[in-house]
Amino acid sequence: MGALTDGREARDGAATTLQSGTGSRPAAAASASGGPVVLAVDGGGSKTDVVAIGLDGAVVGHARGPGSNPQTRGWDVAGPILDDVRARVVDDLGGREILTTHVYLAGLDLPDELDAAATALAHWSSDGGAPDVLDNDLFALLRAGTLSADAVAVVCGTGINAIGVRADGATARFPAIGDISGDWGGGAYLGNRALWHAARADDGRGPATALVDAVPAALGLSTVREVTEAIHFGRLGYETFNRLCPVLFEVAGAGDTVARSVVDRQAEEIVLLATTAMRRLGLLSSAVPVVLGGGVLAARHPLLVEGVVAGLGAIAPGAVPTWVTTPPVLGAGLAALESVGASAEALERYRAGVATREFASTTAPIR
Repeated sequence: MGALTDGREARDGAATTLQSGTGSRPAAAASASGGPVVLAVDGGGSKTDVVAIGLDGAVVGHARGPGSNPQTRGWDVAGPILDDVRARVVDDLGGREILTTHVYLAGLDLPDELDAAATALAHWSSDGGAPDVLDNDLFALLRAGTLSADAVAVVCGTGINAIGVRADGATARFPAIGDISGDWGGGAYLGNRALWHAARADDGRGPATALVDAVPAALGLSTVREVTEAIHFGRLGYETFNRLCPVLFEVAGAGDTVARSVVDRQAEEIVLLATTAMRRLGLLSSAVPVVLGGGVLAARHPLLVEGVVAGLGAIAPGAVPTWVTTPPVLGAGLAALESVGASAEALERYRAGVATREFASTTAPIR
C-alpha cells in the first residue's frame, strides 16, 4: 500500500496514522440498501471485529474472530485471522463499493511495526478495501471517548498502553512491548500476579491470601500446585491468566489485602501512564479528557475506579476521566464515517447501533 502520513508529528520517532492518497472520498448520498460502505477494523489481544457501515450509519455487516495483535501473535497468525474476519464481512456485501477502510490494531507501537502492517495488509487492495488508515487501536479508543484535540487514552485490557494527542498534532506514545519497555499491568499480567501471590502464600513464602483457594477453584482444580503444574506442562494455556484477572478483583473486593495491593498498583500505573503523556505534551495543568478503555477498565470495578480517579485528581486536577465501555470498533467506525463526510445523524445512528443489544450479543468483553 502506498502510504502517506497524515501530517501528525509523532513523538519519539513513532509514526501515527497512515493514509492512502486515494482512499477517503467525499460521501455520496447514502442509500438505504446497496449503497457504498466504509469498513472499520479493530484487532486487540483477545478479539478482532470488522464492521461494514452504510453512509447512513447503519451497520450492514459484522464479524468477530480471535485476537490479532501482531506484536504478540506474529503476522503469520495475525494476518490470516484478519483476512478471515474481513472476508466474512466483505463476502456478504454483494459487491457494494468500499469507500474507505480504517484499521486499528493492538501492537502497532513502533514505526517498523506500522510498516510491516502496511505490507501485510496491502493485498486487501484487490477488492478496493486496502487500509486508508492504519494505526494503533488506542486511536480508535480515543475517538470513541472524545472529540477533544487535546486528550489522553489509556487502554488496560489484555495488556496496557497509552497515548496522548495535542491540538498542534504532537503525540506522546509508548513502546508498550512488555517488561523490556517498562510496562506493568493488563489483564494477563494481573492474572499472573494472582497466581504468583497464591503460590507464595501456599508454600509459606508470602502472606496469607484468599487467592490460595479462589485461584484453583476458578479453574476447576483443587490446589495452587495443580494450577502451577497444569500451566507448566501445557495442560492450561496462556489464556489462563486472563481468566484469573476477574478472580483477583473479586478477592480484592472482598477485602483481601494482598489482592487489593495488586489492584492499587494497577491504578497507580494507569494514572502514571496518563499523567506522563500529559506532562510530555505540556498538558498536565490543562482540562484534558483521559479516555479509559479495555476490558479491565471497562469493567469499572469500584476499587480500580476509585484509585484512578483519586490518582488523577492528585496529580492532574484538570483531568476528566472518561470510561469507554462500548466495543472499541465504535471509534474505528466513527473515524471512517467522518473521513467520507458522513452526517452527524449517521454518526449517531452508528453509535446507537453499536450500543444495541443485538450488536453487543455478538461481542465478548472488550479487548
